[in-house]
This record gives sequence, structure tokens and C-alpha cells, in this order.
Amino acid sequence: MIQTELLFYGTEWCGMCRATRQFFEQNAVPYRWIDIDKDEEAARFVESVANGFRSVPTIVWPDGSFLVEPPLWKLAEKLNLPYP
Repeated sequence: MIQTELLFYGTEWCGMCRATRQFFEQNAVPYRWIDIDKDEEAARFVESVANGFRSVPTIVWPDGSFLVEPPLWKLAEKLNLPYP
């Protein structure tokens, strides 16, 4: 299966996850939400790319590249979107 949307690993209680979801929705960025508090396999994946930590948000692009705890300006840059 070819991935065409971003994978968004996060938690409901994370303020930066909420801000990132809002940013994606305002800019019509397709993503699949994965709550690492409810998915242990997803939590292990995040730990594997974040030096053993459950650092969220962790965003994975279709090409396999990822950003861990990215600021919104970095997401905008990667997505070629304007950021105020």
C-alpha cells in the first residue's frame, strides 16, 4: 500500500498536538491520527525514532521522513505552506 497522507502520532492531552491538528485542518493537509496512548505498537514506533522517548507530535511523511516535536513553522516549511 502506498501512503499518501501524513501519519500523525500524538496524544489527546498534548497542547502541541492540538495546535498541529488545527494547523493541518486549517490548511487541508490530509493526515491519519494515531493516539500513542491507545496504540502500544505506535508508542513503540515513536520511541524508536525519538531516542526512547514518547515525543509527540511525531509526523511521518509518505516518503518515510519524519519530524519529532516540530514547531508549526517547520511543518509549514516542509509542506510549502505560508506561516505567519
